[in-house]
Amino acid sequence: MAVTVAFVRESAPGERRAALTPETCKKLLASKARVLLEPGAGMPAGFPDDAYVGAEFAAREQVLAQADVLVCVQAPANAELAQIKRGALLLGLLAPHADAARVPALVAAGVSGFSLERLPRTTRAQAMDVLSSQAGMAGYKAVLIAAQLAPRFFPMLTTAAGTIRPSKVLIVGAGVAGLQAIATARRLGAQVEGFDVRPETREQIESLGGKFLDLGVSAKGEGGYARELTAEERAEQQKRLGEHLRNVDVIVTTAAVPGRPAPKIISAAMVEGMRPGSVIVDLAAETGGNCELTRPGETLDINGVVVSGPLNLASMGALHASEMYARNVLNFLSLMLDKEGALALDWNDELIAKTCLAHAGEARG
Repeated sequence: MAVTVAFVRESAPGERRAALTPETCKKLLASKARVLLEPGAGMPAGFPDDAYVGAEFAAREQVLAQADVLVCVQAPANAELAQIKRGALLLGLLAPHADAARVPALVAAGVSGFSLERLPRTTRAQAMDVLSSQAGMAGYKAVLIAAQLAPRFFPMLTTAAGTIRPSKVLIVGAGVAGLQAIATARRLGAQVEGFDVRPETREQIESLGGKFLDLGVSAKGEGGYARELTAEERAEQQKRLGEHLRNVDVIVTTAAVPGRPAPKIISAAMVEGMRPGSVIVDLAAETGGNCELTRPGETLDINGVVVSGPLNLASMGALHASEMYARNVLNFLSLMLDKEGALALDWNDELIAKTCLAHAGEARG
């Protein structure tokens, strides 16, 4: 029997992305799946209902009740999980670290939850890596926000009124978001530096035209993330970074590890030492921020230094972010379907096993 893959409009405030696009709808139908949508579910991302050729539409409650697989960007409210058909699968960024009640709610509803941010960072999982695809959009948007807030040009300009020097931009963190930020700032003509405590990122930063800022601290960790610094290493990093920031015009911070508070890299004292007119855009605001003065969702002026903590940056580029995210979700879902389009979960597959939060009325992982 063909599986019913469903999608309802996102309910999280400000969320515009879609977990199912016309492109992935077409591919699911070709794999013999039934596609069921809430009317208008794709509109915030720029996908009207008539673009989902071959899909069926029903009221939200009916979609939840009929879904065998419900795909989402952010998890529905815990109270709404009870409306999903028992035994159904829920795939998305379920963020169990942000809500201790999520897993108990999945267990009580009898819904099998698969949290895609828990995917192992392996070669095989790259096509399903939602964190990387969405981080690319976030890094791009963070630099555009910084350029808008900065009271200066990014590129060098030679004009009849004299020569304008290029802005000095520092990108903190050289993961996917940081590297996209470096590339974007370079395209805008800025003089760009990149900083990361993982020494292996030097080559990546320089390949994009940035200069690697070496503060003499190395913290290579596991799984592509940095390890936590010792007290001595942190003190040395803070001293050298504080001195360097006095001559930086724009900082974009991107250092974050899923499920953990963002590391505090820029202190209040560092901000006080920066020149008026400088800008900090903190991409890690949602998990506490890399800057001590960041306030999530707010833009502050602190003695002439602007500190911005934008939220859900990937959603600002909803159309392309959705296209990438939906492909990631489809690739993950493909692991769970047999040749006839029916559900067939292989619990020996680490990608399935390690993302599962709840199954058959029990918490897992």
